Amino acid sequence: MQNKFRAISLSHKSAPVEIREIIALDEASIHSLLVKLKDFFSVTDTLILSTCNRTEIYYAHELDLSSEIIKLIGVEKGINSIIDYIEYFKIYNDDKDAINHLFKVSMGLEAQVVGDMQISNQVKRAYQATSDLDMAGPFLHRLMHTIFFTNKRVVQETAFRDGAASVSYAAVELIQELTSNTFEPRILLIGVGEIGEDVAKNMVHLPNAKVTITNRTFEKAQILAAEMGFDVIPFEDVMDAMQNADVIISSIMKSDPFITKNLVKTFDIPSYKLFVDLSVPRSIETSIEDVPGVLLYNVDNIRSKASETLENRLAAVPQVEQIIEESIEEFYNWKKEMMVSPTINKFKNALEQIRLEEMERFLKNADEKEIAVIDKITKSMMQKILKVPVVQLKAACQRDQADQMMELLTDLFDLERVSDKK
Repeated sequence: MQNKFRAISLSHKSAPVEIREIIALDEASIHSLLVKLKDFFSVTDTLILSTCNRTEIYYAHELDLSSEIIKLIGVEKGINSIIDYIEYFKIYNDDKDAINHLFKVSMGLEAQVVGDMQISNQVKRAYQATSDLDMAGPFLHRLMHTIFFTNKRVVQETAFRDGAASVSYAAVELIQELTSNTFEPRILLIGVGEIGEDVAKNMVHLPNAKVTITNRTFEKAQILAAEMGFDVIPFEDVMDAMQNADVIISSIMKSDPFITKNLVKTFDIPSYKLFVDLSVPRSIETSIEDVPGVLLYNVDNIRSKASETLENRLAAVPQVEQIIEESIEEFYNWKKEMMVSPTINKFKNALEQIRLEEMERFLKNADEKEIAVIDKITKSMMQKILKVPVVQLKAACQRDQADQMMELLTDLFDLERVSDKK
């Protein structure tokens, strides 16, 4: 039975965040799981991708190992009742379905924010982890490099990756634009709920900024700050921190404005102070713009920018899908030829074995010059004999009719015996 490429997927499309965070795998867990899959099941061409939106395992094996792999995740995560989560996993046991899914994930078609730019780097890291353990064979190497090439085509030929398509990323992009002339801008993020946390994680695109975060629940701010390498302050110190910040991002739930015009008027603003209100309802009074040096952007301003970009990305989806289709067709042409390569090599070996045996039989008394001439002639004859069957076999691949021809060649030349003898 031939190995098939398969996939197991738990994503934002099948599971809420409270389930995804339970199943999510860190780097150490991914390494451990890869080793277990190699040792326990001898799987090949394995890829494990774990992000905030998905945990997926791709692997090549003759058998469907989805239940066993999900149980291994349970062991790795210390979840005794992993069976309760099986309904959240989607299983791809068809080779083409698994490959198509990996392409779509890698291009950002399956992301929460369509065209998410981070996913391509996450896929590259997953591939590197596999390569480091020598768990990628010719199949996966070729597949991944086809995906990387496809990603370049998408970037170069479409508008699919242009601009910011999420509110949080659009906010960070806006801050980057407005602070471009400020050396190491001081950014204060108030509130690390869902959108605040997403903004914090997008701050990686501002490597020179000095970021401080605060939250009513101090422990939550501490955990995020430690993960991202940011400073953290207690919520009661937020007023002093606002005075010192160049950029203040507010993402808190409050019925009344948290940042008022009267408060902002007390600040010393030598150049500018940028406020970004990501709260709904709004947590910053719009009248603060009356204070000299103050700039204010709210979630509606930013969302309109993100929405326009998202529309452009969605319009580019058919073009992206066409590029993916072309890449998968090219990959399958290679894959089909790979399937017949062992038979072609056995056929070549069989003919070479006959040639060498006959050379040894009839040239015992020949001199070196005669041997060289006959060696050249017989090699040329062998190449001509090989040419037609090899061309026909590769052509049969493209028609998905190679199996019969491979069987015929194997029987005619007893290739299994030749292989065993060799």
